[in-house]
Amino acid sequence: MCNIKQCQEMLVCFLPVFIILLIWDIVWKTIGLWKSARNNHIVWFLCIAFINTCGILPIIYILIQRKKSKAAKE
Repeated sequence: MCNIKQCQEMLVCFLPVFIILLIWDIVWKTIGLWKSARNNHIVWFLCIAFINTCGILPIIYILIQRKKSKAAKE
């Protein structure tokens, strides 16, 4: 176990990483929610809104929809 001083030092070290991950997640989640709502994909919207994946699920959704939209245009 660590004492309180060591725990505080670890928290201070991880704070910038936590803030960067938080901003990363907010940006990708916002983009994914906007695109899924615009495309009327309710299931994707709910999954992106309620499952916390640090931006991975919205990125997957955006990549899948990009491939489908390119195929539909051709």
